[in-house]
Amino acid sequence: MKKHKSSSDIKVGVVGYGGAFNMGRAHLDEMTKAGMTPVAVAEIDAARLAVARQDFPDIATYANVATMLKKSDVDLLAIITPHNTHAKLALQCLNAGRHVVCEKPLAITTAECDRMIAAARKNRLVLSTYHNRHWDGCIIEAVNQVIDKKNIGDIMRIEAHMGSWGLPRDWWRSSRKISGGILYDWGVHLLEYTLQLIRSDIVEVSGYAKTGFWAPQTVWKKDTNEDEASAVIRYADGTWSSLSITQLDSKPKQGQLEITGTKGTYVMDGATWKCITHDGEVVVSREGRNPPSEGWKLYQNIADHLTKETPLVITPEWSRRPIHILDLAVRSARKGQALRAQYK
Repeated sequence: MKKHKSSSDIKVGVVGYGGAFNMGRAHLDEMTKAGMTPVAVAEIDAARLAVARQDFPDIATYANVATMLKKSDVDLLAIITPHNTHAKLALQCLNAGRHVVCEKPLAITTAECDRMIAAARKNRLVLSTYHNRHWDGCIIEAVNQVIDKKNIGDIMRIEAHMGSWGLPRDWWRSSRKISGGILYDWGVHLLEYTLQLIRSDIVEVSGYAKTGFWAPQTVWKKDTNEDEASAVIRYADGTWSSLSITQLDSKPKQGQLEITGTKGTYVMDGATWKCITHDGEVVVSREGRNPPSEGWKLYQNIADHLTKETPLVITPEWSRRPIHILDLAVRSARKGQALRAQYK
């Protein structure tokens, strides 16, 4: 792998400049803050290319990835297109000798992840996922209290959940074919949190799903995401976790993660935490607000990896783990049986 002399020596770009969250600009801004140099944008929508030129007047724009890879000397590309395009585009870029950061999820299936990892290894390139939430304040605080200080004893189980009752939004993230399903959007974040706390190999996954309630009322019809889906994950150290994402829950549960240990329970959401323990027979409840998030560390780590050989935090193998769980959960729900995890 080529070692760059400085962060400014790393030429960066994005594949895709659309989206409701202006993610193309957000990625390039974060890359710039890490010292890297924006040089390229590939986007099939001419109107969005015009926006990119307004945001970055000196940047080169391309109507497709193939042209960009042929004409640009860009070193690192962030892929921020819909989920079902990640693998194909990443392989195209990796095989053209470019480092790749994929928006989460890395891909939809385990097989896609494995092909991407193999291409990165073969070409001696960086492959990572934009897991900026790895540095969210909520999980930073949870790791501090649950892992470092062991405030709730040994972890027994983690329950991750999100959602409420309501019609899915009419956008591509509500299409099962494009997004991967209801578990893939926020579910990949909640699993990434979970895997920072449970540090053991995945053994098996059971998936469950309810479909068809909202579908007739959406633009996607039969291709609409599941109304609700859940996964139960068993780990080699005897712990287990669950993930549930729903649009059929009239009484949403507290928090996003509920971590149960031998000495207490820790509940967290994006803003707050609560730790419930015992002093003899007396229940002790403490709560507080999470520290600020530090998502900027992702691109800083990548820049440091390419210039100083600092270890990569979000490795492709790390990124594969939540995708493998999601993939197994979807297939398990269809088959009606638990599926064993597979490691390369």
